[in-house]
Amino acid sequence: MATKSTSRRSPRFRCAECGWTTVKWVGRCGECQAWGSVAEVGGASAPRTAPASVVTPAVRIADVDLRTATARPTGVPEFDRVLGGGLVAGGVVLVAGEPGVGKSTLLLDVAARAARGGAATLYVSGEESAPQVRARAGRIDALADSLYLAAETDLATVLGHIEASAPELLVVDSVQTIASSDVEGQAGNVSQVREVAVSLIRAAKERGIAVLLVGHVTKDGSIAGPRVLEHLVDVVLQFEGDRHSRLRLVRAVKNRFGPTDEVGCFDLSEAGIVGLADPSGLFLSDRHHAVAGTCVTVTLEGRRPLVTEIQALVAPSSLPSPRRTSSGLDASRLAMVIAVLDKRAGAPIGSHDIFAATVGGARVTEPAADLALVCALASSVLDLPLPVDAIAIGEVGLAGEVRRATGIGRRLNEAARLGFRHAVVPTGSRADAAAPDGIDVIEVGSVSEAIETMRRLAMRRTPPALTRETA
Repeated sequence: MATKSTSRRSPRFRCAECGWTTVKWVGRCGECQAWGSVAEVGGASAPRTAPASVVTPAVRIADVDLRTATARPTGVPEFDRVLGGGLVAGGVVLVAGEPGVGKSTLLLDVAARAARGGAATLYVSGEESAPQVRARAGRIDALADSLYLAAETDLATVLGHIEASAPELLVVDSVQTIASSDVEGQAGNVSQVREVAVSLIRAAKERGIAVLLVGHVTKDGSIAGPRVLEHLVDVVLQFEGDRHSRLRLVRAVKNRFGPTDEVGCFDLSEAGIVGLADPSGLFLSDRHHAVAGTCVTVTLEGRRPLVTEIQALVAPSSLPSPRRTSSGLDASRLAMVIAVLDKRAGAPIGSHDIFAATVGGARVTEPAADLALVCALASSVLDLPLPVDAIAIGEVGLAGEVRRATGIGRRLNEAARLGFRHAVVPTGSRADAAAPDGIDVIEVGSVSEAIETMRRLAMRRTPPALTRETA
């Protein structure tokens, strides 16, 4: 007897971001972890898009006018450095950072400078009222005749302001506070952020407006909202800084118009935010005399060399588990350096309390600062002040070897410019870059050799102290 097939195909759901499929609907994709991207497919075939008439014909790539992609300076050199020269008409920049780090202050200053330069500027505030923004503008001297302010949270109203004022620069603070009435959900959810970003980007491209979007960050420091937001914009900037320090760093995570290895340095105070063309002096203490437990290194933030002082204190401990405390340094690298010193250099510091920190709120994460940390710890153990005109650069391995660091030429040139006279570097560094005039480059191959070299330098006559003023 013939059987009739009654098999029924189960409905399927597919992620619009990565194509992952499932038999039931879920709010978050199990593959790319995108929220709200899973939709039902199957059954009736999706409609096909019919070809449309071409309004603007394709042109040869060599005939494309490059003048529309020319960067226009904002008047803030440190901000322009990170952007790649300035803002581009039609370009959208996303500036993300923790609350209170200074994003609104910086962009309000940029907007005011652009308005003073003759560019019609619209500042849309979704987080603060108009009087609050006006008070900040008066405090940081960011008032200009061509700077217009609108406190709005509705996307349609914001687009209406754009059409009415026809700005050349648009600042939206922030994209998570704007909502569209055509999309369900509250402001800040995935669907709302995507709709707001797409609408503002469309307006920027059609009207040739440079747009600065402020973005929130999550607890782990990543940009809040859908990942597609970072793909849609042209530039993604990360605003960093410790709220207990005045130093602020702006680095490019993505940049379609320039490099992504530049870093802008700013000084945030009650009077506003000021770019620091030469921030190295912030990371050096007022060294009127040599102190045991300190050593100077040169780090690279992008392509910019920064002279940073590392301080260490090794003290006897009465606790069963000695304390290990670090500020501005990677705790895991501090633990590794302590283990290498104990095992490879014979330094009896395993049972001691160890504290290590950077000066000026700097955050040092690159391995090239390992050698300076080694010298600072050894100096504290021996109670022997190191020369104030000496620096140490190099990565330390588990076998006690000292490895080369990238950009050694730029590091040495910055040290020589600030008046340092001795540099302890890994073996082979001279082959990578010639030593600048006025600085004695000493190559070492191991941690023990580096400590002995610094000890010999310390036993010499101590030169005049380096201070921030002389640097």
